[in-house]
Amino acid sequence: MEKCVSCPRRCGVDRRVNKGFCGVGDEIIVSRAAPHYWEEPSISGEKGSGAIFFSGCNLKCVFCQNSAISTGKLGKVVTVSQLADLMLKLQSDGVHNINLVTPSHYTSRISIAIYTARERGLTVPIVWNSNAYEDVSELRRLDGKVDIYLPDFKYKSPVLSARYSHAADYFERAVDALDEMVLQRGGAEFEGDLMRRGVIVRHLVLPDCIEDSKSVLSFLHRRYGNAIYISVMSQYTPVGKNLPDSLGRPLTAAEYDEIKAYALRIGITQGYFQEGDSVGESFIPSFDLTGV
Repeated sequence: MEKCVSCPRRCGVDRRVNKGFCGVGDEIIVSRAAPHYWEEPSISGEKGSGAIFFSGCNLKCVFCQNSAISTGKLGKVVTVSQLADLMLKLQSDGVHNINLVTPSHYTSRISIAIYTARERGLTVPIVWNSNAYEDVSELRRLDGKVDIYLPDFKYKSPVLSARYSHAADYFERAVDALDEMVLQRGGAEFEGDLMRRGVIVRHLVLPDCIEDSKSVLSFLHRRYGNAIYISVMSQYTPVGKNLPDSLGRPLTAAEYDEIKAYALRIGITQGYFQEGDSVGESFIPSFDLTGV
């Protein structure tokens, strides 16, 4: 934390006294810790996933649906020990797993919290729910601690990643991160319908970005095959004003149907499509410090 290089931004900020590019210092900030029912079926199950939402983010996506917390301005400071207690409390509530949402800028501390929680009796799987813009050396801290990796894979085009997330190198860094995740946890293991170990890669289809979505899916299937599950998401919800290009509108059914047909045509069989009406701010949790 003295000269932070823990993500691909490598901003070099002394996070003990200042905030990094991620919007936070060296304290862990949590905005919500509660059962969550809208993840993939093998994650949420019937009893929900124990989602712990962290404040701050090392991407600056113009369409961010969690912008209330991604700036790092909302949440409660918790210690490593208190974070472990949150995990144990969620387990006692009966959730299927502990789902760490946007955790990457706290990796070193979360790694210790997972170890602490295991020592205190945590037995459910740990899910690492990230944007995939991560440093491989930080991910290696998690080897043996994280059971399920649930990363986004947002773009292949550097033009789109620069314009929409201020990260022209997103694709290269996400590939490096996903390679490490697959090395650690590739090849899924299930207990009934619930995943106990594995990698699920999410791709959110954006309006007017169909060709890039096809490139992403083709790349993922060609490089990783059945070592991963792929979740193709239609839930893009315009949040905020003055969004660029076509981001001010939802994804159309025709756009999503085209991507679904393409995924099936190239042979993707392990994964998920979103069905029904998955668009709307009602799918965005209330970041009101529930459970913290």
